[in-house]
Amino acid sequence: MRLAYPLLELRRGRALYTFLWAFCAMLLIGLVADVTQRPYIFPSLGPSAIMMFGRPLRRDSSPRHAILGHGVGALCGYFALGATGLLGVPFSTHVGIARILAAAVALALTSGLTILLSCEHAPAGATTLIVALGILPNPIDFLFLMSAVAMLALLALVINRTFSYEYPVWKAQKKAQRGTQP
Repeated sequence: MRLAYPLLELRRGRALYTFLWAFCAMLLIGLVADVTQRPYIFPSLGPSAIMMFGRPLRRDSSPRHAILGHGVGALCGYFALGATGLLGVPFSTHVGIARILAAAVALALTSGLTILLSCEHAPAGATTLIVALGILPNPIDFLFLMSAVAMLALLALVINRTFSYEYPVWKAQKKAQRGTQP
């Protein structure tokens, strides 16, 4: 059935593409988490998948922005935990002043540093809070978190390139920053 409005047809196609590949990416990374019993899947990975498959040519959807953004976010979260004496202390329903301070410091640092390093990636703001709130409170979790981001970036590269999107290997090209989106 052909739609009367080409833009609606494009939107539906992009929606289906994003639905399918975000699902597959989370399924694969989730299976790795299940088999290894390690925190390879975490909430801010979802928005990254939406960006990488829904708008793969945007600058902030590139592997560079995703990997560096989440890395900066997680490190700022661990820094804030250490500064407030909460490193290794898991999440509790009682947040408290120290946890609030850790969250505020982590988000402020992440915001500033990702801009200074030119690696803005909005889901990194969630990653820093996941760490600062104690959901992934142990520094060893950083390795699993970053491995999951790398897995997602690799999947996005393979899938997007397979379907003829010029998804960057690392950094978005200048023309892709201004170009139209799939």
